[in-house]
This record gives sequence, structure tokens and C-alpha cells, in this order.
Amino acid sequence: MKLKKQVTVCGAAIFCVAVFSLYLMLDRVQHDPTRHQNGGNFPRSQISVLQNRIEQLEQLLEENHEIISHIKDSVLELTANVEGPPALLPYYTANSSWVVPPEPRPSFFSISPQDCQFALGGRGQKPELQMLTVSEELPFDNVDGGVWKQGFDISYSPHDWDTEDLQVFVVPHSHNDPGWIKTFDKYYTEQTQHILNSMVSKLQEDPRRRFLWAEVSFFAKWWDNINAQKKAAVRRPVPVGEHGRAVGPRMVLNSRLVGNGQLEIATGGWVMPDEANSHYFALIDQLIEGHQWLEKNLGATPRSGWAVDPFGHSPTMPYLLRRANLTSMLIQRVHYAIKKHFAATHSLEFMWRQTWDSDSSTDIFCHMMPFYSYDVPHTCGPDPKICCQFDFKRLPGGRINCPWKVPPRAITEENVAERAGLLLDQYRKKSRLFRSNVLLVPLGDDFRYDKPHEWDAQFFNYQRLFDFLNSKPDLHVQAQFGTLSDYFDALYKRTGVEPGARPPGFPVLSGDFFSYADREDHYWTGYYTSRPFYKSLDRVLEAHLRGAEILYSLAVAHARRSGLASQYPLSNFALLTEARRTLGLFQHHDAITGTAKEAVVVDYGVRLLRSLVNLKQVVINAAHYLVLGDKETYHFDPEAPFLQMDDTRLNHDALPERTVIQLDSSPRYVVLFNPLEQERLSVVSLLVSSPRVRVLSEEGQPLAVQISAHWNSATDMAPDVYQVSLPVRLPALGLGVLQLQLGLDGPRTLPSSVRIYLHGRQLSISRHEAFPLRIIDSGTSDFTLSNRYMQVWFSGLTGLLKGCVSWQSIRRVDEEQEQRVDMEFLIYGTRTSKDKSGAYLFLPDGEAKPYVPKDPPVLRVTEGPFFSEVVAYYEHVHQVVRLYNLPGVEGLSLDVSLLVDIRDYVNKELALRIQTYIHSQGTFFTDLNGFQVQPRRYLKKLPLQANFYPMPVMAYLQDAQNRLTLHTAQALGVSSLHDGQLEVILDRRLMQDDNRGLGQGLKDNKRTCNHFRLLLERRTAGREVQDGLSTSYPSLLSHLTSMYLNTPVLALPVAKRQLPGPALRSFHPLASSVPCDFHLLNLRTLQAEDDSLPSAETALILHRKGFDCGLEAKNLGFNCTTSQGKVALGSLFHGLDVVFLQPTSLTLLYPLASPSNGTDIYLEPMEIATFRLRLG
Repeated sequence: MKLKKQVTVCGAAIFCVAVFSLYLMLDRVQHDPTRHQNGGNFPRSQISVLQNRIEQLEQLLEENHEIISHIKDSVLELTANVEGPPALLPYYTANSSWVVPPEPRPSFFSISPQDCQFALGGRGQKPELQMLTVSEELPFDNVDGGVWKQGFDISYSPHDWDTEDLQVFVVPHSHNDPGWIKTFDKYYTEQTQHILNSMVSKLQEDPRRRFLWAEVSFFAKWWDNINAQKKAAVRRPVPVGEHGRAVGPRMVLNSRLVGNGQLEIATGGWVMPDEANSHYFALIDQLIEGHQWLEKNLGATPRSGWAVDPFGHSPTMPYLLRRANLTSMLIQRVHYAIKKHFAATHSLEFMWRQTWDSDSSTDIFCHMMPFYSYDVPHTCGPDPKICCQFDFKRLPGGRINCPWKVPPRAITEENVAERAGLLLDQYRKKSRLFRSNVLLVPLGDDFRYDKPHEWDAQFFNYQRLFDFLNSKPDLHVQAQFGTLSDYFDALYKRTGVEPGARPPGFPVLSGDFFSYADREDHYWTGYYTSRPFYKSLDRVLEAHLRGAEILYSLAVAHARRSGLASQYPLSNFALLTEARRTLGLFQHHDAITGTAKEAVVVDYGVRLLRSLVNLKQVVINAAHYLVLGDKETYHFDPEAPFLQMDDTRLNHDALPERTVIQLDSSPRYVVLFNPLEQERLSVVSLLVSSPRVRVLSEEGQPLAVQISAHWNSATDMAPDVYQVSLPVRLPALGLGVLQLQLGLDGPRTLPSSVRIYLHGRQLSISRHEAFPLRIIDSGTSDFTLSNRYMQVWFSGLTGLLKGCVSWQSIRRVDEEQEQRVDMEFLIYGTRTSKDKSGAYLFLPDGEAKPYVPKDPPVLRVTEGPFFSEVVAYYEHVHQVVRLYNLPGVEGLSLDVSLLVDIRDYVNKELALRIQTYIHSQGTFFTDLNGFQVQPRRYLKKLPLQANFYPMPVMAYLQDAQNRLTLHTAQALGVSSLHDGQLEVILDRRLMQDDNRGLGQGLKDNKRTCNHFRLLLERRTAGREVQDGLSTSYPSLLSHLTSMYLNTPVLALPVAKRQLPGPALRSFHPLASSVPCDFHLLNLRTLQAEDDSLPSAETALILHRKGFDCGLEAKNLGFNCTTSQGKVALGSLFHGLDVVFLQPTSLTLLYPLASPSNGTDIYLEPMEIATFRLRLG
């Protein structure tokens, strides 16, 4: 009765608010002078004025319609709760389905109309070069271009430089892969340390010499192993009186290799990352790690980006580099046909702009190398036969020679004129491809300059050539050694602009450079999937690192505020640092790509697992402190951790095994960590030792649970292991507490029912009296699973999502029209010709063929109050499709897991195809680095393999009515080869090398779990898709679905102890909610002067997401509001004050404003911002 009164009062209040809102809107229409101004000259008659006001009122009503409809939903939820059974106790209906009543506390979804404008686009000028359009218009015809095979003949007149000399910068560099053919440590020991040691002595021999380096991971290892004298020769001197943090680039007082510009560290990341599979969290993290190391140890601040080896390029990188305050960048591996087109149109240098950018704030100047490779034969000019003669490492008698059979000759007084003339001809030809008379000529290759002899050969011979050229004014050339930034600085000077500004006449480009082909139809699209086990492990480590960073930062801040920092294991910071560096190392373009030797892959795997275990320790220690009711009782004992891990892995290539909680007479506690910045309603599943289990909330309230068997195989129940599943609402970034007791709670311990389809196979099945089990020997009729949002059809024969003309497989409950979504497995073979698929290349032998299993699969269907699932056991893949019966994000999509094992395949690739009735018309959408979405067109003129693209987090199809998004928890390759189809490559097993230097096939496959979410959304009437936009955005629901998939709840059991244990309390770190278009990317504790200890400052990194409001909003299960980009940081943290706040560049090297007393911040959509933060 009391609840009914509350509902009545609440309903009345809502009605009053609605009426009052209408009154205010009418009033606003009458008195708003701007409305009169904007409306033009109103007619004087009263009727016209009234008509205008009615139209304005209609507009305002339209704006508020969505909010009112959500108020209505909330009232319905409340009334349903009064009239139905007791709160959140599921009940079974007459039509054999479970109903979970709504929560007593409704949630709302309120999006400001201004926040919807961004995704509609249309602001600002269109760039001259839109890569989607370029690809559609190019013929990709591969005509033989003569000496420059993939290009054309270049001509010039000797008088082209009469008015302005050609200025040539030759840039010595050594590309060091942190793992590829050898492990990171082996490369360091055998090659890299020798390169860097020689660099110190050889650069000091002549101040005109220059050297370019990129990989900070190697540089940091070398730094830890050299003496103070060498360090002093390298580092940039700190000016007298400068202490503490750098404040932008420093004045240099005396000459050291970094300080005097002889040595440049380009990009400054921990590695030169892959740009296809890497997630933007990891890209930013490795950039911060590198930049922070450089600032602390060398006083260096990188100015230019250098990416010569990633296999295709993403626009996420230029965005991140620009936000880190770099002004210029270079890329190399771009499709040969695009290079040729850009060379012919003088577009090899351009301002790279983000697709959403309307005011050029994301522009960065980019140089694209024109030829096949970054090695010496392909960098001096168009003819590799000539350029190779100027790679003096290949002088006769050395270990390598020129494949064109004409060796280099040492430069002497007798031959210098002839040799210099030959080289100048190449320089001039290359120069004709660019708009300025400044020329960049890289001089290096993989692991070059590892012997003193090579330094001497290159530097002495080139200096003789330069001296000759520079002494002949009639040649109109000035040649010298330079760094990358020397080149860019000279170009800006020549074109009369500030560094980083757009030189007059240079084009603006937007889009990406996938997919890459280096010759013929050899598309590098295989590595989007190669070694998916480690692509998945990468993301598990990333999620753990983010969670550990945030929880550690919060625990340290709270411990310091309470005066207990001395009790807390601050030394865990060293574990965080190691994990940052491991994750950073794995972003290398031969690591996450799956393109290293088998032994190197093992080395990466061991590092990833070690860091994962360490991060679980960091999370456990922080959660232990934060969850204690009385912090004074906190005691850190490394030998006896307070909490257990949620799961364990036996070794680096094993799948995780979840921890089983042993139940006995004393209660067990579990701490749950929600790493999301939003409150979350999720089903949490725990493994326990008995089916007789009661679960209580933190307050001791008994909770309804679903109890299920735990299966070892299709038909074998695990003895003494059971799964207990229940919905839990967890605070944003916070910790919840559950209590488990042995014993039954009749109405609340609800068993799952199971039926097994054997399809005529004679198999023994284990049973348990706790679970109703039905065996269907030969039935093949289709069946459905449903929740409050959708009904899903499955084939009784295959267990896969099923659809044909009359039956559709996913039907949203509120929708008359059904939507077909079929799933099937496919097999790709490889070519029979000499060129076959390998770690890099995808060279299929035609379209995929259906996967035909030897036996029909055993199907197991489990149904219960909180989730139902269908498991199909095939020989090479076990598919689990799960439907959560829960309001909000969790219940609005299908959870799909595929356990893939193709270790007996020979030259085959396993793919998943999703077929729909969506009229996609050859267009599909894939994400780039989890940061932005890129529209794609299926191009018939290109081979099948060219139409595959990276999918780090999602791909979708859409038409005027619907959008279907496949969310993924690991990077894989994806395409849409026919209308309404998405196709994902799940794993590849290939027996041969593909001739790109690896020297191995892909034969070390693992049992791999691929995890997806399938989300079907309907377009709102009147919010049709705009054709031809170069941007597209997920909905807020889609963003959150991706977050739920990629950052699961961590369930940490409290270790068994003597009672009574300390009182545990849930931890609510946020005092106010974060707007739901904001993502807290990281709260990263910064290093103190002592490397292994934390400072009092953290880096708060926020991302405001772009989102599409044109898809129907649903109740997300929590209060979701947007705030037009404003966040009040001062009142964000519960129990902590923001005592210092300073906006900085992305990697904290440059302050963007002085520290302010105000703590309110503003972000534009899509922007990522970093703040130095001190919590107290």
C-alpha cells in the first residue's frame, strides 16, 4: 500500500512537471526576443503571430517528446512493479517464459538536442582528397612504369632550379623492430646496443652528421645499461635554474647530441605501433610512456612522426600526434596505386584532417614516401638500380650486395663528379613529385649502422658527394645530412609558414590508407586476423591495465588523504609501469599483427601473461583497501592476499579457468569491480562448489539467483562445480560486495532447465537432480529464446541463428516486422600458384565455401530467469549464443562466443558470415582503433581480399530502417562482400611463408575464444541516413554495448579466513555521474623522481564520443544524460577534492593553460583531453 502511495505521488509529480514545462515553453515563445529577430519581419496581423507561435511550440514539443516518452516508460515501470509480484523475484509464465519484473527504481535517458547536431555533419569545407572517393575513382590498373615499376617516367629541365636551389636532406636512420625474427632481448644484445653505442662516438666525430631514432623501448633498455659519460654525451642539458617538470621545449645551453639536433627521436612512442589492430587506449598509452621517459631522461620533446613500417595507416595516429603537439609526420606503406596517383598530382604532402573536423584544428602536415620501400634502393629516386649504388654498406666484399648486379663504388676525387651527377639526377627526378624544392632522402633500413664500418662507409662517402655538389653553384643544389625535423623546418621556411601550418596550395586530405598492397594483388589483409589468440589476450591485458590504473590511483589518493599511505603498497607502481611497457611493446607492428616468428610470439605471450598476473595483484590490493569499512584495519600481506583472482591461466597460450568458490558452513564474500565510468546493471556468474547456495546483498538482503550446471563438454557435467548467476547493479568505477552461503532459498534459488539435441548420435549424458534435463534424440524443429526486447530463432539442426523467407531469426518484441539474421561458418582456401596466403597476405582461392562438419552438432539449450543460451558443438568451433533477460544494455544485444580450434587444418581459414535483409547497397562501416568509424564501399574492380578491413571493436550495416552492429572483443578482419552480409575471419592456419621476410607460415594456432555482441537497432522515423557522408557514428547504446563487452565485471572472492572478518562496504568513487557520451579513458598515476614510486599527480584522460541520435533510444538501465560537453570535475570524486588541475597536451609534455582554480571543463565531440590532476 505504501508503495502504491509513492507511485501515485510520483506520477502526479511527473504530470505537474510536464504541465509546468509546457507553460514555460509557451512563456519562452512569447518573451524570447531572439525568436522575434530570427523569425524575420512578422506580419502585423494577430493571426500570423499566433501561427508562428504555434509552429514554434510544435518545434519545442518535438524536442521534448523523447524526454516525455521516457517519463511515460518510467511511470509504466513503477506501476508494473506495484501490480506484479515482489520486486526482482522472477516468475515463470503460462507460455513457458521467464519474466524479470522491473526494478523499483526506474532510470531515464535524456539527451540534449544540441548534442545530436554533431553527428549530422555538414559543417566546414570538404577536403580536396577524400580517400573513400579516391579509391572509388582510381582504376588500380598496375601498368608497368619502367625503372620505377609502379610509377611512371619522370622528366625535368636543368633550369627548374635556376630561381631556387634544390635543398636535399639525407636522413640516416635505423629501423629496429622490438621483436620480429628475433626476440626483443636478442635483437638488443646482438644488434641494437651496438647501433646506439656507435651512434654516440660516430656523431661526435663530425658535427655535420645526423641520426634518426624512433623506438623508445630499445633506447630505454640501452640507457639503463650505459655509463654516465655516454648519457651526458646524449642528453639535452637542463638550463641552470630549471627544476621539476618541463614547460614545453627547452632552451639549450651547450652542445649535446639531442640538444644540438644531431640525434632526433621521432614520434617518441614506446614502439612504432601497428595502426590496424591496435586500440586507441593502447596507442595513447605507449605514446605517453615513451614521451614521459624521453622528458625525464633526455629532456627531449618529439616534434615529428615517423612511421615507415606499419602495414597501412589510420587517421587515428595523426589525431593523437597532433594532440601530443607534434606538427609533422611521415608515412610509407600505402597502396602502390595510391602512391602513383598522389605522385602524379603532386599530392604526396598534405594536411591530414579528421573527417569530423570543421575548423582544421586536427590538421597535421604529412609526407608520404613515394616509392616501394624505405630501404636505400627505394629512397634516393625512382630508379632502385641506381639508388642501390649509393648504399655504401653494399660495397664489394660486404655481406649484402645489390640485386640489380651493379655494386656501389667508393667515392674518390677521380669519380666524384660522375657519381654525384648520377645521384643528383635521381634527387631531381624525385623532387619533381613534390610541391617544394626541399627534398627528403632517408638513408637506412632494418637494424642498419650496427657496425662502425658501416657508419664510416655511409658518412665519409656521402660527405664527399655533398662537398662536391655544394661547391658547384651552377648545379643549384645544397645537400647535407639532416633529421626529419630539419627537413620539415626547411620546407616550412621555404613555403613561408609557421611549423605545422598549411603551406599555400598544399591539399587537405581525410580518410585512411587501408587496405595496403605492395605489389600486384598482394593485399596485406591477412594480418588483421593472424594469431587471434594473442589479439584477444592483448585486449584482456588492456582492460586490466585501465582498471588497475584507475583503482590504484583512487586507492593511493584515499590512503594519502587518510594518512595511511605508509601502510599501502605504493611499490605496486612498478608493476603498473611494467604492464604499461608490456602492452606498449605488444602494439609493435610485428607483435599484435601476428607476424613474428613462433619463438618471438612465445616471448610476447610470456610477457603478456606475467603483466596480466601482476595487474590482477594491483587490482586486488587496491580493492582490498577501498572495500574495507574501517581503513585502520588494513594490512597488506603479499604472502596472503585478501582477495583471490577471478581466473587463472596455466600458461601464456592457455584459456583462462575461472576460480571456483568453495562453500562451507561459514559465509564467503565476493568483491565485484565495475571498470566502467557508468553505473552498470549486469548478470554476474560465479562458479561455486555446491548447487545449494544463497546469495545476499551487502545489506544482507537475499537475492534471486539462477543456478546452472558447469559443463566439461557437450554432454558431461563437471562434478562439484556449479554456476550461480544473478543481476547486480554496480557503482561507476566502483566496488560491490556479495555474500554467499551454503543452503537453499526455495523461491530465490532458481534452477536452469536444459535440453540436449543429439541428432541420432549415441552419447552418454551425465545428469544432476538439481537441474531438469530433457534429451531430444532426433528432433530438428526450430526453437526460440526471448527476453523483453527480442525473440531469437534458432535452427534445431545446426543451433545457429536461423532465417528464411517466412521465419526471421531476431524479432524485437515491440516490432511488427521481423528481421532476418542468419549465421553460418565458411572456409577459405589459398591459391595453388606460387603466391599463397601467409601471416601478412590473404590470397584466397576464390569465394569461401560452406563449412561442412563430419557430424551434426550436439546442441545444448539452457533456459533460466536471468539468461538463456544455445551451445552448438562442432568439430572446429563451439558456439555459445546467450540472451540476457535484463533491462538496459545487457538485454538489448545477443552475446556470441566462439571457441575456435583449427589445429588440424591445412591452408584454410575459418570465417563467420552474418546474413541479413538490410539493404546495405555495397556500403558497410568499420571502426578505426576503437576511436572512430570509417564508411567502406565494396569495390567490384578489386579482388576479394582487397575488400577486407581491420575491425578492432565493431562493424555495421545499415539501411533507412535498421542498423546491425557486430561488436568484437578482439581485432579481426571483416568485409561485406554482398548486400546485407558481414563476414569475419576467425582464425587462419597457413603452411607457408608469404615472402615478406618472416620465413614461416602460421602453424602455432591455439584454442581461441572470439567474443562478440550482436546489436540490432531501428532508425527513428524522420532520422533517415544521409547519403555520401564521410563520417558515421555509433549510437550511445552501441558505444555502451562495446564497453560492456570489452570491460567485463571482475569478480574477486575474499580469501577464506577465520571469522569474524573485517566489515566490507561497497565503494562509490564518483559523487556525480559522468555524462554518458564521456569515456574516462584513464586515470594514470604519474611517476615520482624515483622510477618505482608514484608522484602525487595523475593524468586524467577523457574522451567525448561522437554519437548518432537517429537510432531509437532505449532505457539503458541507468540514468543516461548528456551535458553539451561540460563536466564539473570539482564535484566528481566522492571523498576527494581536486586540489590541482591543469589541461595539458595529450602526453603531458606541454601545459595548455596555467593551473586554474576552476574545475569545470568542456570538450568538443570526438576530442580526447588530458589533465594533470592532484586529488586530496
